[in-house]
Amino acid sequence: MPASLKYAYFPGCVAQGACRELDQSTKALTRALGIELVELKKAACCGSGTFKEDSQLLEDTVNARNIALAEELNLPLLTHCSTCQGVIGHVDERLKERQETAPQYVEQVNQLLTKEGCSPYKGTSEVKHILWALVGDFGLETLAAKVTRKLSGLKCAAFYGCYLLRAQDHIPYDNPYDPRSLENVFTAVGATPIYYHGRTQCCGWPLSSYATEQSFQMAGKHLQEAIAAGADCIVTPCPLCHLNLDSRQPEVEQVIGKNLGLPIIHLPQLVALALGVSPKELGMDRHIVSTKPILEKLGL
Repeated sequence: MPASLKYAYFPGCVAQGACRELDQSTKALTRALGIELVELKKAACCGSGTFKEDSQLLEDTVNARNIALAEELNLPLLTHCSTCQGVIGHVDERLKERQETAPQYVEQVNQLLTKEGCSPYKGTSEVKHILWALVGDFGLETLAAKVTRKLSGLKCAAFYGCYLLRAQDHIPYDNPYDPRSLENVFTAVGATPIYYHGRTQCCGWPLSSYATEQSFQMAGKHLQEAIAAGADCIVTPCPLCHLNLDSRQPEVEQVIGKNLGLPIIHLPQLVALALGVSPKELGMDRHIVSTKPILEKLGL
C-alpha cells in the first residue's frame, strides 16, 4: 500500500438520498483505513445510462465535467457505485480514445463545458470503483492485516452489478464474465464466499420503471438462487442493486409469491464491520430487510 491514499469522491445520487447509509458506511470505511476522500460536492448525476438514450453528447459532457472536477484536484475519481463506475468510466474511455481519433468531438465537449464556466476535460484522472481501490491500491494482504473482527462463519454471496463488469471495454483486476475480486475481499475479512449463477447478472433495476413485474422477477430469481446456495447475505458494491434487492424486496416477495428475508449489505459495510466499526455507525439499522440475523451470527 502507498504511504497515503487520496481520492476525489463521487458519492452518487442514491447513496445521498434513498440509501444514505451507503454513503455513511463508505466514509466510515475509508476513515478506518486511513484513506482520504475529497468529496466532489459540485458533481452531477451520472445519468445511470439514461442520458445517452436522448443524446450521447449529453452523457459525455455531464460526465466529462464530473471527471474534470477530479482533475482539478489532481486525484483519481472514486465511486462506490457499480452503475456510476460503468457510466463515468466508459465516458472516460471513450473521450480518451477520441482525443486520438476524433479530437474535434472532445473539443466540442470542452466548448460546452467552458461555456458553462467549467474546467475542460483533459483525460488525466482515473475513474476507480472502491472495489478496485481496495484490491489494487490498498491491497488484500494489507486489508487482511487490519482486520480486528474476523467475519468467520458468515456466508456472503456477491452481486457485482452488470455496469461494474461489462460497461467498460477494460476493467482492472478481474474477469468481467468470471470475476473473483469481491469473493477475494470476503476471504480477506474472514467470510466465506458463496457462488451462484446470478452473481454477475443484472439486478433488474433498469427495467423497474417500465416493466416492474419483470424487474422484480429478475431480482427474485437471484435472491432465491443465493438462498438456495446457503448465503446468509448478498454483498453488492452498487447502490442501485441495493435498492432493487433490499428496499424493494417486500414487493419482490409479493410478485414471486415467496418469503425471502435475505439481508443485502453494501461492500463498505461488510469490510468496515471486519475492521471493528459498529453496525450503528454503518447505518445497518436503516435497511428494509433486517440485518439482525447476520449481526447475531457475528455476535454483534
